[in-house]
Amino acid sequence: MQNTRETTDFHGVIVAVAMPMTDAGERIDEPALLDHLDWLLDAGVHGLLVLSGTGEYAYLRPEERRRVVELCLPHIGGRVPVMVQSSEMSVTDTIESSKHAVDFGADALMVLPPWLESPFERGVMYHYERVAQAVAADIVLYNTPAASGVEITPAMYRQLLAIDNVRYMKDSQGDLSRIQKLAAISEGTNAKVLCGVDPLAPYALMAGAVGMIWGCANIMPHECVQLVEHIDAGRLPEALELWKAMWPVNAFMWENELDVGFLPGVKAATEMVGRQMGPVRRPQMPVTGSARLAIEAALSALPINGVQRSRLKWREWEDEQDWLVKRTEGAQASGVAR
Repeated sequence: MQNTRETTDFHGVIVAVAMPMTDAGERIDEPALLDHLDWLLDAGVHGLLVLSGTGEYAYLRPEERRRVVELCLPHIGGRVPVMVQSSEMSVTDTIESSKHAVDFGADALMVLPPWLESPFERGVMYHYERVAQAVAADIVLYNTPAASGVEITPAMYRQLLAIDNVRYMKDSQGDLSRIQKLAAISEGTNAKVLCGVDPLAPYALMAGAVGMIWGCANIMPHECVQLVEHIDAGRLPEALELWKAMWPVNAFMWENELDVGFLPGVKAATEMVGRQMGPVRRPQMPVTGSARLAIEAALSALPINGVQRSRLKWREWEDEQDWLVKRTEGAQASGVAR
């Protein structure tokens, strides 16, 4: 596909926007969503991803996805570049969702390979070719094999770069060496690499990624912007010192032993720093009390969006039960009257 239009420059902090909800997660909280967008923009983020995985894209109804695009893109109004996820199972549905997003001003479209019943490499190539030919927007390849079951290998990436408006690859595989390899393949082309693995942020940016598509930036947009500014200016010691305070939150959301998924974790933490997020949509599960205290502890280190760490200690029910039994036994032994 030959395309002479100007490409949009995505770089730095691109927030994978979380989705505020009400009614036990069954309705999008539109005023809270627009307020959250404004807060992120006021913090100086460099771009936004609407209908992200962090934004519960997989759980939204088709009409809700369209409504989010129609609501958010005019509100953003060109203040920063915006990409929209338009991933669907079939080519036809992906093209339809992509055209709708472009009609409302999307600068780029983030598209997963077909998942579940994957068509293998030839089908994946066909999928991207057809979508790219159908829309006048940049295409962001989305590589997250752990979630989709389909890997866009470096060899496939090299082939997909022949499609003129394939301009970005979001890699969420969690392999820093892979980020470097993709960046090397991109040299001399129109394409660039974006990292989608939050705990790799500073290292991915140093390794050749031009930006982060960042779920945890919902929680700490100011810190994320400062980190990128330090790295861009070559102030690496300052960047790594700031990262020491940011890493606990990013690491906890990505992997923890408290049964907290990324989506509910990010929403809980974003609410704890003062944003209105509301519940997650089922079957995603809310954050437990013990996990909230762990998140609170991680947030307490942030220099701008930090929260005060609670003095209380959470006891799981088994521990609480033991404590109650011991206290009761102590009272009985001392002859306390009932």
